[in-house]
Amino acid sequence: MVDATTNAGAGTGKGTAKAPMMDAAAANAGRYRWVIVGLLFAATAINYIDRQMIGVLKPTLVAEFGWTEGDFANIVFWFQVAYAIGYIGFGRIVDVIGARLGYSIAIVIWTIGHMAHGLANGVTSFAMARFGLGIGESGNFPAGIRAVTDWFPQRERAFAIGLFNAGANVGAIITPLLVPLLVLWFGWREAFYITGIFGLVWLIAWWAMYRHPSEHKRVSPAELAWIQQDPADPVEQIGWSRLLAKRETWAYALGKFLIDPIWWFFLFWLPGYLFERYDMDLKTFGLPLAAIYLISDGGSIFGGWMSSRLIKAGRTPNFARKSTMLLCALAVTPIWFAQSIDSVWGAVLIIGLATAAHQAFSANLYTLPSDMFPRGAVGSVIGIGGTVGALGGMGMALFTGYILDSTGSYEILFAICASAYLLALAVVHLLSPRLEPTSV
Repeated sequence: MVDATTNAGAGTGKGTAKAPMMDAAAANAGRYRWVIVGLLFAATAINYIDRQMIGVLKPTLVAEFGWTEGDFANIVFWFQVAYAIGYIGFGRIVDVIGARLGYSIAIVIWTIGHMAHGLANGVTSFAMARFGLGIGESGNFPAGIRAVTDWFPQRERAFAIGLFNAGANVGAIITPLLVPLLVLWFGWREAFYITGIFGLVWLIAWWAMYRHPSEHKRVSPAELAWIQQDPADPVEQIGWSRLLAKRETWAYALGKFLIDPIWWFFLFWLPGYLFERYDMDLKTFGLPLAAIYLISDGGSIFGGWMSSRLIKAGRTPNFARKSTMLLCALAVTPIWFAQSIDSVWGAVLIIGLATAAHQAFSANLYTLPSDMFPRGAVGSVIGIGGTVGALGGMGMALFTGYILDSTGSYEILFAICASAYLLALAVVHLLSPRLEPTSV
């Protein structure tokens, strides 16, 4: 399945002999690049607070507006339509104008869309607010991964992506703990307005602290040399038609198509599942849900750390990424039996393992475009993959609504979750057996 030979390319260690030397160089370089990861982490946490609130508030909104599972699925569907449109658009925007301005535009749009939920009064108005949120939130990962590509050498990228991707879990942990309190104290409409302030505060910090590393006063010559250790690659813009013709683009995009719908399912339907399966309410289901995403956080960091560590030990990116992804795919499979578990905390462990494995798998999948494509194409490839993933999520949303309205059972849905990651890894391997840099 994977190539176990050592990597002879620049920037990946060139075998074990140089690994201690490279680690010493990393220690002597500055660390401002990790401040940038902190900013990306915070943005991703805010992104997921805003995104997940509809799932946490599902029982409250269903009770107030009388929605069916199909109504809720349609609201989620329009978020994903916007996400599909916006993702590919922001991928190109970020490649053209850079991460600093591209990220700023994204968070302004998604904050407006998020706060507009407080004005909604039915399925149509909620769908419109979700559409605006989806357009803006689609810029988070194209801009974040472009920033990591600019600020980190290949050997550190998976770990850096794993760290900032862990912000998704922190946001998902905060949401079920914070939002019920805001609802009980102020009301659900006010909860959207209050949490919208987080994005505005982050935007001020981002604009003040972020620059390209070659232009940043806080980056020492040693750190800049560490960041730029990989061979130079072309920075000219590359057209979508050329990217769409590459097998490597579809290795990433089809991987996203298979796993992104599973994460959407976890994010939007787990609160309702816990609420119904274990007879919980707004005051009690927050802690188990937060525990699931706390476990996920460890998975995100572990997945990035494991593949980066393997590269530092002299393994190829191909071996490091795919062996980590295989371990993660196997770790998801027990979720097939989640619905048969009567203990809520037993279910938390099984579902938490699956969400942690997803995050670890995703951190490595997100790294593939920067492994295989020049910098000028990374944002566009991320955008294409995100759009294809959102298309899969659209189908999963409608299918989930249909299954739950028809059967009331999650068994089929959990079976899909259990098998998706092994299938995704098989597709990635078939389309890109060696994860080698491609010419475009």
